[in-house]
Amino acid sequence: MLLVTSEVATFVAASIVLAFIPGPDLLFVLTEGMLRGRRAGIAGMLGLCSGLVFHITAVALGVAALVQASPLAFAMLRYVGAAYLLYLAWKAWGAGTSPAATPVNVPVGLAAIYRRGVVMNVTNPKVAIFFLAFLPQFAHPERGAVAFQMLMLGGIFMLCSASCFLLVAILSHPIGTWLRQSPVREARLNLAASLIFVALAVKLAVG
Repeated sequence: MLLVTSEVATFVAASIVLAFIPGPDLLFVLTEGMLRGRRAGIAGMLGLCSGLVFHITAVALGVAALVQASPLAFAMLRYVGAAYLLYLAWKAWGAGTSPAATPVNVPVGLAAIYRRGVVMNVTNPKVAIFFLAFLPQFAHPERGAVAFQMLMLGGIFMLCSASCFLLVAILSHPIGTWLRQSPVREARLNLAASLIFVALAVKLAVG
C-alpha cells in the first residue's frame, strides 16, 4: 500500500490548516475576490494551483532521483527538511498581522488574474523549498515508487489548497471583514501554524 490511511488523514489535516494561514497566496485570492468579485478570486485560485503543478512535479522527480542515487542523502534531506520546518515555526510564531491589501480597483480580465496567479507561484522559490521539507516525510521508499507517492501527496495538497482557496474566494467579503476586525484571530492562526510546523519537524526527524 503506497499511502497509509492514517498518514493521509494527517497530511490532509495539516494541508488544510496551512492553506488557511494568512500568506501571499491566500491574501491574493482574498483581495481579488473582495475587489473584483468571486469569479476573480476563483481565477486567482486556479492560477495558484496551476503553479503548484510545476513545483510538485519538480520536487517529486528530484527527490525520487535522490533516493535512487543515495538513500543516505534522502535521510539527510529529511533532517534538513525538519530544520526548515522548525524555521517556519519560528517565523510563524513571531509573525505579526498582515496589512490589508488595498490596490486600486481597476478592471482586470479573468485570464490576466489567472496568469498572475501562475507566475506568482512558479517564480516563488519558497514554494519548492516548502515541498522539499513537507512531502518527503510522508513518502517511504520501502512502499514503492517515491516519485509516484510524492505526486499523489502533491495532488492531495493541491486539492486541499484549491478547496480552501475556493471557499475564501466565495466568502471573500465576509472573510476579509473578519480578518480586519480582529488581529488577534490572525495571531492565533499564526500560532496554530507554528505548532503544526513543530509537530511536522519532529515527525520528520524521528522518522
